[in-house]
Parts: sequence; structure tokens; C-alpha cells
Amino acid sequence: MTNLVVKIFPAGAVLFSIYACMFPQGLNKLSFLIIPLLGFIMFGMGATLSGRDFVKTAGKMNYVLLGIVLQFVLMPILTYLTASLLALPREQFIGLVMVGCVAGGTASNVITFLAGGDVPLSITMTACSTLVGIFATPAISSVLLGQMVHIPAVDMFKSIVLVVFFPVLLGLLVNRIFRKHTDTIKKTAPVISVAAIIFVIGIIVSLNVKNIYACGILVMAAVIIHNALGMFCGYWIARLFKCDKKSAITIAIEVGMQNSGLAAALSAKYFGAAAALPGAVFSIWHNISGAVFSSFSRRMTK
Repeated sequence: MTNLVVKIFPAGAVLFSIYACMFPQGLNKLSFLIIPLLGFIMFGMGATLSGRDFVKTAGKMNYVLLGIVLQFVLMPILTYLTASLLALPREQFIGLVMVGCVAGGTASNVITFLAGGDVPLSITMTACSTLVGIFATPAISSVLLGQMVHIPAVDMFKSIVLVVFFPVLLGLLVNRIFRKHTDTIKKTAPVISVAAIIFVIGIIVSLNVKNIYACGILVMAAVIIHNALGMFCGYWIARLFKCDKKSAITIAIEVGMQNSGLAAALSAKYFGAAAALPGAVFSIWHNISGAVFSSFSRRMTK
């Protein structure tokens, strides 16, 4: 049942996205559900894990460091080259570069879970890259764009605590208390997670319908290329550094799935509304590409 649900995840994400584009009115009123749903998914993920899983991650801090280097060195370079080669207009150029300068987003943890990757490693990488991003994003954007941006560090920290830390901690507690039912939880959690993330993707699409219609082929192509390069390079560079398949898949997802919501917000604030377009499009696309990647990756980890 779990494997079937994960297999149909990409198709479900695409079909529900199309539905959201055609009938956005009802879904876009449910934007307040995005954070609670993500928190609920993280709780479900935590319920499939134990404290021992995170202890094992302590021995993989070299993987975390590799992911952070790829996140803040490789991705900015790839995004700058992609925007330059496609000769994006100035505002979209800036917006795409900003996507490449930010840390990974919490959605990467969900996709890692569905892909059969290393969830504790993913959560650790997201938390660490977010903290590093407080300093790295302004510095990198200043070098590439010639303008320093202010990072909302407090809001980012609150987001990690509320959406990731507390739900996962509660899930770990439930796992420990109801240990006899662990197998049932492990079978049920992916099914619920797939349904919830498809619904989240639909809401995000409905909120960005105007951006989708306005983005143009060039911006869409730039977003797809950047995201694909991040995942491809993330995986194969990790393998080059002798990471096992599960860890390499996790690193690929963390590197390829950026905190595009933050990138869009920073672009709009410092460079104008038009610069926010790549970030808005990326927030939709990386969830869909993540769904496809998770389905493919789950077969690789068997």
C-alpha cells in the first residue's frame, strides 16, 4: 500500500496542481493550513523515528558539511551561470540568483521521507543550513548582486522550531510510548504524508496562479534547469565523496530544494515585485519535481 501511494505521488501532485490552476478560488482561502499541515507531516515522520536514528546522524556530520558547502557554493554558482546563459531580464536574473543563495526548505524533509532517504540527516541539514544561511545568504548575494540583504533570522528560527523541531520531538515521544504500534505507524505515515503534501502543493499553486501565467517560458526553463542541476550534482558529488545511496539521495534533495519562499520575499523587498517571480515559480516546481524524484529514488533504495 505504501509503495503504491508513493508511486502515484507524482501524478497526484501534477493533477492536483492542474486542478488548482483551473479552480484556485476555494483552495487559496486555505493558505492558513500550510504550516499546520507541514507540522503534522513532520509529526508523522518523527513517529517513525527514534532517538537512536539521530544519534547515528552525529556520525555523519561530514555529510552535513558537504551538503552545506554544496548549498552555499555550488547552488549560487549554478544559478548565476543558468541565469547568465539564458540571458534572463534583470529582475528575473536577480530573483533566480536569490533562490540559489538561500538555505534548504522544510519541504525537503517531507520529500526525503517519501523518497526513502535519511530523514534525521535531512532534518539536521535543514536546521544547520538555515543557521548558516543567516550569514551566508547576505554575503553571497552581496558578492553576486552587489547588494546586501537583511535576513529575518528570528522568523526563520521560529519556523524551524514550530514546523520541524517540536512536531518531530512530539513524534519521537509518541513512537517511544506506543512502540508496539511502530509498524502500523510506519505503514500509515507515508500515506497520510502523501495526501497532505499534495494538498499543500495545491494550495501553493492556487496562491500563485497569476505568477504561473506571468512567468514566461524563459523563467520556467531557468527554474527547471537550476532545480535539476542541484539534485543531479548533489547526488553524484555525494556519491563521489563515498556517501551511501540513502545519504546521497538526502543530500540531493536538500541541495535541490531551496527555501524559495524566503528567496521570493527577499527579492520582492530589496529588488521589486518582478524579482520575486522566480522564487514563486520555484516554490511550485520543486515540490512537483521532488514528487517525481521521490518516486524514482524509492526504487533506488530498495
